[in-house]
Amino acid sequence: MSAFSKSRQLLGFLGCFCLSYLTGVVGSIASVQARTFYAELTQPVWAPPGWLFGPVWSLLYLMMAISAWLVWRRSGIAAARMALGLFVIQLVVNALWSWLFFAWHLGAAAFVDILLLLGLIVLTMVHFSKHSRLATCLLIPYFCWVCFAAFLNFSVWQLNPGLLG
Repeated sequence: MSAFSKSRQLLGFLGCFCLSYLTGVVGSIASVQARTFYAELTQPVWAPPGWLFGPVWSLLYLMMAISAWLVWRRSGIAAARMALGLFVIQLVVNALWSWLFFAWHLGAAAFVDILLLLGLIVLTMVHFSKHSRLATCLLIPYFCWVCFAAFLNFSVWQLNPGLLG
């Protein structure tokens, strides 16, 4: 447990929270027409309804924020530089996916991006595990959801070569 004051811990949490949700905001800017575009796409029968993505991502971003905060709180920025750096990099790759898929309609590039994201999540989890087991566990649902999203991305891209070329 860190010796940070309560107010510094709160500021640290708010920083992690804002950083995580900023990723969602950047992605949502790219996804302004996502509801319409997603409805136009031919989807596999196992695809979830479009309304489910917002609540799931909201919960995942919260869990990611708590996870990063736990690492920061336990070790500080200097000792957890690699872990927290990987966390930030995977957030950037996460936000990029929405632009590739929804704004630019690049199915193949979005699929490559999501595979890179999966690798970065695993690396982040490995590095987080050196600081906090709970922080690592909080990223498991994120990893699982992105695995599912990768299968969905690939399937939708293959079913819609004209729209996601």
